[in-house]
Amino acid sequence: MSQRKAVALISGGLDSMLAARVIMDQGVHVEGINFFTGFCVEGHTHAIRRKDRARPKRNNALWVAEQLGMRLHIVDIVEEYKDVVLNPAHGYGAHLNPCLDCKIFMVNKALEWMEEHGFDFIITGEVIGQRPKSQRKDTMPVVARESGADDRLLRPLCARNLEPTRPELEGWVDRQALFNFTGRSRKPQMDLARQRGIDDYAQPAGGCCFLTDEHYAVKLKDLWASRRARNYDLDDIMLLKVGRHLRPRPAFKLIVAREEGENNFLRGYRKRFVHMEPVSHPGPLVLVDGEPGEQDIRLAARITGRFSQGRSAAMVTVQVTDRDGGRRTLEVPPLDAGDVPREWYV
Repeated sequence: MSQRKAVALISGGLDSMLAARVIMDQGVHVEGINFFTGFCVEGHTHAIRRKDRARPKRNNALWVAEQLGMRLHIVDIVEEYKDVVLNPAHGYGAHLNPCLDCKIFMVNKALEWMEEHGFDFIITGEVIGQRPKSQRKDTMPVVARESGADDRLLRPLCARNLEPTRPELEGWVDRQALFNFTGRSRKPQMDLARQRGIDDYAQPAGGCCFLTDEHYAVKLKDLWASRRARNYDLDDIMLLKVGRHLRPRPAFKLIVAREEGENNFLRGYRKRFVHMEPVSHPGPLVLVDGEPGEQDIRLAARITGRFSQGRSAAMVTVQVTDRDGGRRTLEVPPLDAGDVPREWYV
């Protein structure tokens, strides 16, 4: 019998890494697939924030593939994924995370890839009870059914708690060599990693998505409200990850860099926005998103002064650059800390 082939959804976390390894150890040829949505935490803010300096600067999905000696296919689904975010048939989780619809969508995309490339089944790192919406015993059959994968979807870490799938029934894999993990504890996975000689891996909870983050969800809702449209592009969702976001007035929002790494990152967006930075004192680059009037620009300059090293000075000189490249300077008194109310922060 020819060697069977499986495609594994690789998030970059421990669970998907173990699921692929368990099936590889049974002699199945496994290749990984990673879907780029734009909302992933890894590889973006971790690379530019000072507080994350000690963290490895790597794409964890690629790193997992390297550790396993496995080929990885990275697929850009930013545009296709919008409908999942904006119109999830099964609703959101605690914030703006469409977890069940997301899993159905990604398994379906993996199914398309599997059939196109002549593979036999799909692997995921799911564990019953690990996620409150998408990884429950009653929702796992929903993922298999609505994705179209049906019994060609194998979850090696909890397979013995589920009905046998085609790879098990056909003898492509040994069901007794699979696992029956349940619940939110990661101890079984960490023990299994030690047994398989895996001593370095990303956060045990697996790949992360900004849509599960409360603060990020608030910023995305604010973006939709300000534009009176539930839509976004890749630049929008990247910028929501960076800097302080303040909305002093409905007509505009400020994105204020917090440190040098964010300053450098935001410089790449200067031509898209009116932007300003203090020239009399060291301070942040500030992007002005919206349609600010002249009084709004003056207020934005005073806020820029507040976050500069001239915050205690009587006046700060701020350079303002329009979208067309025109420049001017404003000399303004910086706002006091008490004049920047908490409700301005998005």
